Amino acid sequence: MVQILLVEDDPEVRGRLVRALGERGHAVTSAPTGMEGLRRAVDARPDLVILDLGLPDLDGTQVLRMLRAVSAVPVIVATARDDEREIERILDTGADDYVVKPFSAGQLDARIRAVLRRSEGAGGTVRTVRVGGLLMDAAAREAVLDGRVLELSPKEFDLLFYLASRPGEVVSKRELLTEVWQTPLGGANKTIDVHVAWLRRKLGESASVPRYLRSVRGAGIKIVDPS
Repeated sequence: MVQILLVEDDPEVRGRLVRALGERGHAVTSAPTGMEGLRRAVDARPDLVILDLGLPDLDGTQVLRMLRAVSAVPVIVATARDDEREIERILDTGADDYVVKPFSAGQLDARIRAVLRRSEGAGGTVRTVRVGGLLMDAAAREAVLDGRVLELSPKEFDLLFYLASRPGEVVSKRELLTEVWQTPLGGANKTIDVHVAWLRRKLGESASVPRYLRSVRGAGIKIVDPS
């Protein structure tokens, strides 16, 4: 049974979602404020967090940033903000997915299943991948380069694992948006470019002197064994 933490201040919405998700086989606990949600996320270690942005004590984006500093738990943001730039900011802050209000319990349940599948390993049943001196363990959410553990954000890990699961294969930005960010939003390629730049720094390379990550103009990006 999936353990879900719902952080939502509206008592009517909170009660309705707790009941609906419970009927779909989930065990749901809830918190009405951001600070209470953070405490429960750290103490109870749920399998997934559903986070409202309009909280009475802290903005949900701030809660997400604080949560990401201490946990890699999958997070679905529930928001009434459907502006593309705002959604990009939410995803870049560390959300695994988002759902725009109003939404149905069925839609939310489908997104929960999709996020949990990805969190088990971006490569489906693949749990461990190696490319050159890079070793990634999906279960431990750990990436090791030449014996050194890399400090990656949740989205950086997902992106690198997705590429490492397909060594030598050119992956388009559209596919990355769909499979890693779970959004086909147009104009969001900059999000990928920024994350790739961050990964390159952590892999000890640059766009001008690549080792693992190779951009293919007009096609996408691929990961290769530098040896």
